[in-house]
Amino acid sequence: MSERTKIALSEDEVTSLVGTQRKLQLGTINPDGTPHMVTMFHAVIDGQIAFWTYRSSQKARNIARDPRVTCLIEAGEDYFELSGALIYGRAEVVTDPNRVRYVGSEVVRRMMDLTDDDAIAPFVEATAAKRHAYLVEPVRVASWDHRKLT
Repeated sequence: MSERTKIALSEDEVTSLVGTQRKLQLGTINPDGTPHMVTMFHAVIDGQIAFWTYRSSQKARNIARDPRVTCLIEAGEDYFELSGALIYGRAEVVTDPNRVRYVGSEVVRRMMDLTDDDAIAPFVEATAAKRHAYLVEPVRVASWDHRKLT
């Protein structure tokens, strides 16, 4: 068994990691082929990574041109604590206003650790008209858990 296989996360462990971490690094592809990396708050909706962003953002323009994305989610500080997953996928744009507000509400709920819909609604309503939401359909996952090395 290779070292890579020994430290890989199980499917359930990847699901748990994605569900417990609030931020991810999102990679999209710039027009010149270089990577565009940003930190995004996200939610999990029907097993998919979900996020929203302003329609005129660089990442939105990149996804419109090429829907391939990479999401990096990682936890831990020291080397032997690190665990993470690289989720390669395709981002589906969501433009329906009700669905955009729903995704936005789920992201804001996790981002601000809120449970009160009345506290979330004003922020979501104020920005939803300028945003699109995205759902990431996973294509391939690479993962690691350095805690398995000890």
